[in-house]
Amino acid sequence: MLPNNILSIAKKTIANEAKAIANLENFLDDTFTKAVEQIYNAKGRVIITGIGKSAIIAHKIVATLNSTGTPAIFMHAADAIHGDLGIILEDDVVICISKSGNTPEIKVLVPLIKNFKNPLIAITGNSASFLANQADYVLNTYVDKEACPNNLAPTTSTTAQLVMGDALAVCLLELKGFSSQDFAKYHPGGALGKQLYLRVSDITANNNKPQVSPDTPITEVIVEISEKMLGATAVIENNTIVGVITDGDLRRMIKENKDFSLLTAKDIMSTSPKLIDNNAMAIDARNLLEDYGVSQLIAQENGLYKGIIHLHNLIKEGIV
Repeated sequence: MLPNNILSIAKKTIANEAKAIANLENFLDDTFTKAVEQIYNAKGRVIITGIGKSAIIAHKIVATLNSTGTPAIFMHAADAIHGDLGIILEDDVVICISKSGNTPEIKVLVPLIKNFKNPLIAITGNSASFLANQADYVLNTYVDKEACPNNLAPTTSTTAQLVMGDALAVCLLELKGFSSQDFAKYHPGGALGKQLYLRVSDITANNNKPQVSPDTPITEVIVEISEKMLGATAVIENNTIVGVITDGDLRRMIKENKDFSLLTAKDIMSTSPKLIDNNAMAIDARNLLEDYGVSQLIAQENGLYKGIIHLHNLIKEGIV
């Protein structure tokens, strides 16, 4: 197969699925609104079930709901009739996902769920199916055809299911007023979580704190910067930040002065250091470093010097 043919197939697949997703908008009506309100007002959890590829999509929707403030649990449709029905509690809402809505497992499971009197939401591509006829709310995910050339492998249909699940999750997120702070509570790990909770103070507290006075000899300034390993030092006078000296300042000094033995910190320091509040978010520090085109920021709190945050700190934390 020629590379151009491969690209053609890939583009055709994407176009097929994009068209199907765009068409989902035409299926949204008051039923979708009522389904969202049912979940929002429920005292219990959302139990999502399915079989085959629909079960995999159910897993993802469960994860999305949990991470955005709506407690959800996955229940495999086949396992449900062998004891897992015990997952369902009185106040729970059940979502059943099935393209055809007529698979044997679904036909066995749905009446059992109905016996529990729990609200049942169907996500199906067949609005005339057994599942759709039994459900309290039907969310239509019909697609004309699968991206698979044999129209067999679940491709476009599972994408439509996934997008419908995302629509539910985002609507619930908005109704709950779910904020970035709430999001951080559920995502404390990894770079994403750190962007939402890591502060400059969390980094400066573990860094060295290089500082010199305006009258500190250059030789001592060099030692301070080298030993503290942050590529810079603050210049402090009467507990006030009056300047900063960076590795770049030292290189320029050496280039411009054959003899710098008599120079002091005040002779080469920058009197306009780039500052950041010690309680600011680390992501804000990253943005300032990018805006200023520098590698370090001087952290302060109530006018007092608290330390230096370096680009390498943010790289290590996964913020950059």
